Amino acid sequence: MRIVLVGPPGAGKGTQAAYLAEKLSIPHISTGDLFRANISQGTSLGKQAQEYMRAGQLVPDEVTVAMAEDRLNQPDGQRGFLLDGFPRNHFQAEALDSYLTDRAQSLDAVLDLEVPESEVIKRIAGRRTCRNDSSHTFHVEYKPPKTEGVCDSCGGELYQREDDSEETVRKRLEVYHRETEPIIDYYKAKGLVVTISALGKVAEVTQRAMDALGAKAA
Repeated sequence: MRIVLVGPPGAGKGTQAAYLAEKLSIPHISTGDLFRANISQGTSLGKQAQEYMRAGQLVPDEVTVAMAEDRLNQPDGQRGFLLDGFPRNHFQAEALDSYLTDRAQSLDAVLDLEVPESEVIKRIAGRRTCRNDSSHTFHVEYKPPKTEGVCDSCGGELYQREDDSEETVRKRLEVYHRETEPIIDYYKAKGLVVTISALGKVAEVTQRAMDALGAKAA
């Protein structure tokens, strides 16, 4: 299957993408991974992206599209894929369409993870990260530490990252509503969108997604 995963920040796209890609035996391709791989490998596209990032600027759509196309050209990408974070705007969506059309391919579904804005803010603003090891993460409500402000694993101080502040989350949501949300209507016009609730346990959301994609494939 060829799937695009969309949803606001905090919807759990990365978590669901990993589970769904494994269940469907297709590669999970995320924009973040594309950037990291190209930069670490020192590719021409990676060097271009790094220049913009160092200058505090957004990486141009053309560079992002080129990275995505290069990844999709790899053998496993030709058999199917689950795109996470790409396309993020109308330009990228049209570029993906052109890429697939040129190869006599098409998307099977656009999976829209729906979650209320109040829940997004609660999920992200409630995160706490260990200063000693950023892989140790907690949540004030969903995964509280045994001792408030102290990491269960190493005893390090837990803090709220600037990216997780409510103000930053609201700004990220504004960008999502302005740039990414419109592609949902773009794909709805093509009859590709399946919307599911992203509320509940991870396994429950995954099963909902599998059911929705199964119905779409049928």
